[in-house]
Amino acid sequence: MITRRSFTLAATAAIAGIAASFAPAAAQTTNIAFTLDWKFEGPAAGFFLAEDNGHFEAEGLNVTIDSGNGSVEAIPRVATGTYQLGFGDINSLIKFLDEDPAQKVKAVMVIYERPPFSIIGRKSQGITEDPKSVEGRKLGAPPPDGAFAQWPAFVEAAGIDESTVTIESVGFPVREPMLAQGQVDGIFGFAFSSVLNLKAQGIAEDDISMILMAENGLDLYGNSILVNTDFAAENPDAVKGFLRALAKGFADAVADPEAGVEAVMKRNEILTKEIEVERLEMANALNINTAYVQENGFGGVDDAKLAQSIEYLGVSMGLKGNVDGADVFDASFLPAKEERMLQ
Repeated sequence: MITRRSFTLAATAAIAGIAASFAPAAAQTTNIAFTLDWKFEGPAAGFFLAEDNGHFEAEGLNVTIDSGNGSVEAIPRVATGTYQLGFGDINSLIKFLDEDPAQKVKAVMVIYERPPFSIIGRKSQGITEDPKSVEGRKLGAPPPDGAFAQWPAFVEAAGIDESTVTIESVGFPVREPMLAQGQVDGIFGFAFSSVLNLKAQGIAEDDISMILMAENGLDLYGNSILVNTDFAAENPDAVKGFLRALAKGFADAVADPEAGVEAVMKRNEILTKEIEVERLEMANALNINTAYVQENGFGGVDDAKLAQSIEYLGVSMGLKGNVDGADVFDASFLPAKEERMLQ
């Protein structure tokens, strides 16, 4: 016998079942393994603020950020799928893809609109801001370093007599100490890293010279976000969300460098806050929040500049001509321009 109470319970259960069938499915979280180019320092603040300020989480992403061993080495890490995304030198990516266009990696967002590639020297050892001052000198070069990767291009752009320059292969940990001790006259490196590391070694600021390649004929892009193309094809929304989150994280780091450095120091407690704030502000001014970015937004490329870069590298780095801009950079994952303004 069906009572009023049993009918009511049955109806309630049925309604609940129907409602459940129309309820939206729980949001899926996508795991992303991301490799930096280098250790955790001030310029990486945008990545960690994207995590700490909840921007990755808002996009349904669970991102693991690992340190790197140079902006060149990040490329094969992503191409092999060991990491889904990474942070590496776009010029070395051009060379990498020219050698094998089938490699599964592309750039999807430029972080360093002007590359920090530099030769850093000591005036007391004969190196000034003049690129030709490296002639007759000994330069220390870590093989995986992104700045050293541009040496052939820079030689041509700056008119340096390469035959007079001695290149000594050095490891990253001893690069600045060797210059501080006078074992080499100059080193290849990122300006915001090597200059401040030298100061930490006790070298007076007025003895440090900095030759910025971007200001001496080498008008290229710098480090960019790289993606494994198989992962991008299978997870386009995750890649778009990752770039949206990064744009917000880097905007946060421009707005509040001290907060950005505090986020970095949570992961690397041996850092000195004042040095890292100076390093981040230097990177923001020279490489990240440039005049071009302030006008055109963060992360994109000028197609003509990219094409000219590839043409120039073709001459100086012996490219085979197997790639063009579309093979190297995919803008389809970028947020709208208004979402990429840093200030």
